[in-house]
Amino acid sequence: MNESNVVELKAPAEDALGELLKEGARQLLAQAIEAEVAELLIQYADQTVNGKRAVVRNGYLPERSIQTGLGEVPVKAPKVRDRSGGGIKFNSKRVPSAERILAVGTCPAPALAYMVDGS
Repeated sequence: MNESNVVELKAPAEDALGELLKEGARQLLAQAIEAEVAELLIQYADQTVNGKRAVVRNGYLPERSIQTGLGEVPVKAPKVRDRSGGGIKFNSKRVPSAERILAVGTCPAPALAYMVDGS
C-alpha cells in the first residue's frame, strides 16, 4: 500500500521556433545598434584630444530586455566615451532609455517595428 498515484508534471517543451525567432530578433537589434554606434563614431572621427580620437567606444551598458511582438528580447547597448568633455552621448533609437520608459509609463513596443517601417 506504499504506492503513490502522484504523477510528476514535466515542464512544457520550449517552443523551438519561438526561440529561434527571438534569437534572430536579438541579432538584428544588435546589428542595428552597432550600426548606429559606428555612424556616431564616424560623425566625430575628426575630433581629437591630444592626438587621440575624442569620441570612442567604451564597453557595454548592462543587458536589458526589450519588449517585442515575440516577447522580451535581451540586448546590450554599447557605451561611448567623450574625452573632449563636450557631453556627446550615444542614445540608440532602437533601445528606449530608462528616462523615456518612465516618461511614457510603459516600454514603447515593439522595437522591431521601428527598424521595419521607421515609425
